[in-house]
Amino acid sequence: MAPDRWEPAAFKTRVDEVLHRFTAQEADQFAAIDPLLGPVAEQVEASVADGKRLRAAFCYWGWRAVGQPDSDALVRAAASMELVHAAAVVHDDLIDDSPLRHGRPTAHIALRGAVRRRPRADAAARSLAMLVGDLLMALAGQLFATSGLPAAYLARARPLWSVMARELIAGECLEILRTGAGPDTSASLKVIRYKTAKYTVEQPLLIGGALAGAGAQLREGYSAYGLPLGEAFQLRDDLLGLFGDPERTGKANTDDVRGHRPTPLLAETWRLADHEDRARLRVLLGRRRADADALDTVREMMRRLKAPDRIEDMIGARVREALGALHELDVPAHASSALTALAQSAADRLS
Repeated sequence: MAPDRWEPAAFKTRVDEVLHRFTAQEADQFAAIDPLLGPVAEQVEASVADGKRLRAAFCYWGWRAVGQPDSDALVRAAASMELVHAAAVVHDDLIDDSPLRHGRPTAHIALRGAVRRRPRADAAARSLAMLVGDLLMALAGQLFATSGLPAAYLARARPLWSVMARELIAGECLEILRTGAGPDTSASLKVIRYKTAKYTVEQPLLIGGALAGAGAQLREGYSAYGLPLGEAFQLRDDLLGLFGDPERTGKANTDDVRGHRPTPLLAETWRLADHEDRARLRVLLGRRRADADALDTVREMMRRLKAPDRIEDMIGARVREALGALHELDVPAHASSALTALAQSAADRLS
C-alpha cells in the first residue's frame, strides 16, 4: 500500500491479517480452557471473517490527517475498531433476533448446535452469543492496548473508549425503548446517531486523531464531518435492509418491519401517510410474523408515498454536509482525498 495513496483493498488486507491472526490466537487460548468451548471460540473468529473495514479506515485516516506517517502499529490499533463493531453486531443480532449476517447464521443461531440437547436450548444459545459479544468488546481493548503504539499516544485516546461505549449502548437502549412507539423521524434519527453513526465514523476518527495528537480545531472538524456521514451510512443501511437484495446484503430484508423498529424510513412513511394508510400500517406492523405479502404491501406503500426518496434526500444532504466540513479542514491533500472517497463508499454502497 503506497503511504500517500488510498488503496482500500490493500488496507482491508492489512486489517484482515491483523484481525484474523489476533482472533485465532485468542480463540485457541479460549478453547484450550475446555473442549466444550470450541463452538464459542469459532464464533469469535467468525465475527471478523467479513467486512469492509470502514471503521478501521476512519481511525487510520484520523491519524494520517494530522500528518502522521503510515504505521503498522496504528493499523493494529485501528483494527480494534472492527472488534468493537463485531461485538455490537453480535449483540444487535441477538436483540433483533436476526437470523442472517453476511449470508451466514448469526451467532445465536449458529450456537444452537452446541446446546441442542440441553434444556431451553434457544435461551442457552442466546446466552452464549451475548457472552461472545462481551468477549469481543474486551478483546477490542486488548488489541488496542497491545498495538505497539507508545503508551503516551494510547493514553491520549483511552478516554474516548468510554465515550464510544456509552454512546453505542445508549443508542441500542434507545432503539429498544422506542420499538413499537409512535413513529417520529427526529427520535429515529437520534437512535441511529447514537447506535451507529458515532461509533462508525466520528469516534474512530477522533480516536485516530487523539492517538496522533490532533488539536481542538481538527477534532471539531472530525465531528462535523463524521456525524452527518455516520447518519448517512445508517440511513443507507435502512434502505438496503428493506429494499436491498438479501443475496447481496447477506441479511434478511424483513427484520425492520417485523420488529417494528424505529427507523427514519418507517417514521417518514408514517408522516407522509393519510388516515387510511396509517390504519393499514398499524395492522401490518402489529403482526409479529408478517408474511411476504404483508411486507410487499409495506414496501409498495412506502414507494407510493415516496418515503425512500425522502431518505435518499436525507442521505444526500448529510454527505454534502460532511464533505463541506471536510473541505474546511486544513489536512494533507492525500488525507482529504481518502476521506472524500470513504464518504462516498459509506453512503453509496450496494450491500
